[in-house]
Amino acid sequence: MCGIIGCNFSPKVSIENLTAKLTHRGPDFQNILKLGKHHFGHTRLSIIDLDKEANQPMVFDEIVIVYNGEIYNYKELIINENLHCITHSDTEVLIRLYQKYGIDFLHKLNGMFSFCIYDIKKDRYFCARDRYGKKPFYYSFKNDQFAFCSMIQPLLDATGIEKKLNKVALSQYLQYFVPLSPNTFYTDIHKLEAGSYILFENNQLLIKKYYKINTYKKIKTEDEALSSIEELLFKATTSRLVSDVEVGALLSGGIDSSLICALYTQISGKKIKTFSVGYENFPNYSELPFAQITAQHIQSEHHPLVIDQKQYIDHFEYTLEMLEEPHADSAAIPLSLLTQQISQNGIKTVLSGEGSDEIFLGYDNYAKFLRYYEFENSLQKEQREFLDSIISALQNQTKESEYLRRVIKGETLYNSFGEIFNEKQRKKLFKKVPTFKSENPKKDPVDWMSYIDLKIWLGEALLSKVDKMSMAHGIEVRNPFLDYRLVNTLFSIDSKIKVGDTNKYLLKKIASKYIPDTIINRTKKGFNSPFNEWLFAHYGKELFQTIQEVNEKTQLFNDEYLKFIHLQAQNNKFKQHFYTLYIFSKWYKKNF
Repeated sequence: MCGIIGCNFSPKVSIENLTAKLTHRGPDFQNILKLGKHHFGHTRLSIIDLDKEANQPMVFDEIVIVYNGEIYNYKELIINENLHCITHSDTEVLIRLYQKYGIDFLHKLNGMFSFCIYDIKKDRYFCARDRYGKKPFYYSFKNDQFAFCSMIQPLLDATGIEKKLNKVALSQYLQYFVPLSPNTFYTDIHKLEAGSYILFENNQLLIKKYYKINTYKKIKTEDEALSSIEELLFKATTSRLVSDVEVGALLSGGIDSSLICALYTQISGKKIKTFSVGYENFPNYSELPFAQITAQHIQSEHHPLVIDQKQYIDHFEYTLEMLEEPHADSAAIPLSLLTQQISQNGIKTVLSGEGSDEIFLGYDNYAKFLRYYEFENSLQKEQREFLDSIISALQNQTKESEYLRRVIKGETLYNSFGEIFNEKQRKKLFKKVPTFKSENPKKDPVDWMSYIDLKIWLGEALLSKVDKMSMAHGIEVRNPFLDYRLVNTLFSIDSKIKVGDTNKYLLKKIASKYIPDTIINRTKKGFNSPFNEWLFAHYGKELFQTIQEVNEKTQLFNDEYLKFIHLQAQNNKFKQHFYTLYIFSKWYKKNF
């Protein structure tokens, strides 16, 4: 795990200083490389091959690489591809694969990564990001100047680009917690989409996708599905234990992390270290009792962290700084505190359970949507029009009626919060904001739901939060559920088998062999916290004053709606809406 930066021009700020801004992503070593007008910087978190021979920027045969991530199958690739490597690192494997295949080797990689290979002879930049967006890659391209980085701020410093608010990003943020690739909150700073690569040569920038999920249904029986999934879960977990440092595990008390911890324990045959978080005086938000059940079952060395209001508030500003731009997932602060504790325990890398909800259909809305989808398909045209007129007439729409309205009208379910903008801004934005469409839409509604959440909720929101918060403390997080072999297999299973009679039907059947029924059958609970209670208790009127102050300057939002959201949040309702507005306003006030 590391921080990377590079550009094809002399940056406004020295490459040494820019690289230093990435130190928290790689506290073990940092170095820079200058090749004429080309500048590269790297900070290293040593996980594989701790020797200095694996330091970066790495240069072999007039090929330069700066790389962030882990290639779990690098040892297999060395053997299977007959690669002649001098070091014992996965970094050199990328160079040797490039030498052998050019840009056509990405499909061979099993891992999480973002990297830039600079081919000196061809004067070519080849940059890529992993299939699901676990590792960040920001870039800018303006006036023939190309720059990239693991973070946004060093790019702004390097290029001297004027800060300009991207209102399309703001609209997406209000719907999805974050802007969607390629957008960031800065007009001229972009995110490379997951599963894509960049070629920059001859002052031309080409962006192309290299990975798409194959939804061909080849597994049609439950027994075959269960056998394939269980085997791949063991392989995915085993491959993510490849490390020259100790690996820990996040344990929330839910089925996903509990199963991963149980598999890790069985594979390693040792007492593993597990970590979980809870909240002082708010047991209703806490996962600690369930985490303790799993910890006792697998006999792990468990480290619970109980956060109080002071710790939360003291860590709040630092968390927002590490996020760099508005991110509306309130779980970022407790996750940052948890990874800080992990770092203090001498652990550099942990396993985690992200991805399970998306590929195993864990969210309650999946079942709800399928009911609506089947209902809508059974209606005749006249019936649909009549039902739509009734729903549209509802003055006080419930969440369910809103879902139903959107399904019947063929709209995306992720189109809420539009009423926040004032009418002038709404007209401007809705001309600019593209409707999200699947790159490979299928008729199967189960695949569609899973794909959308894998791409948007997981790929854009959750994984960016996990990366930024863990790397803020020099911690690498590995996700066995996001092994591409497992993901592709889940999409190849007949959807009727996947749906079953409960959420996570197939995963629960497998998990019953390894973790207690109490964990498997408990009601799903997200990673929540008393953020609303603590923010109001500490900041009070300052919260809404910040929102009002920014809105007076920008005139972005409807004042009456803002007041309504504030009033509701004081009563612990609409608290996510209020938090989203506050985080944006606080960021805007600081940056503009």
